[in-house]
Amino acid sequence: MSSTIVTEDDARFMQGGVSISVASRDRRFVPSLARSAGCRLSADRQQVTVLVLRSQARQLLQDITDTGAIAVVFSEPSTHRTIQLKGLDASVHEALPADTSVADEHRAAFASDIVPLGYVRELAYAIHGFTLDDMQAITFTPTDIFQQTPGPGAGVRMGR
Repeated sequence: MSSTIVTEDDARFMQGGVSISVASRDRRFVPSLARSAGCRLSADRQQVTVLVLRSQARQLLQDITDTGAIAVVFSEPSTHRTIQLKGLDASVHEALPADTSVADEHRAAFASDIVPLGYVRELAYAIHGFTLDDMQAITFTPTDIFQQTPGPGAGVRMGR
């Protein structure tokens, strides 16, 4: 079994109250971006799955289907702690019924992080509104992980 670059601490962080942005690019390197409704990892942390809404991520889904290239940023609003994962083998598939719980838990955790900052819980629920029939899952193997917290060290590859 090969080792993973995602630590247990990273996994907890990625599945916590973070803002998740998913990006890709087309064959001409024109970028696409969408917000994620949540994240889950395989038991061995070798695979990461992010959930996006088809209605908000059409170009992103097409770009991932065409290129397999993906970058995902996880940023905690209350601390600005941010990490970025990259991969080259991303694939798009239907979300599982259990992904409703993943998205519900993510939305609640995100709300818990932003409410103390003066935002209302309803904002988190509006930003992260979803229906299972609109949700798509994107699964990839992380090949790189970067520290992206603003300040010294931002952009540095995390040694794993």
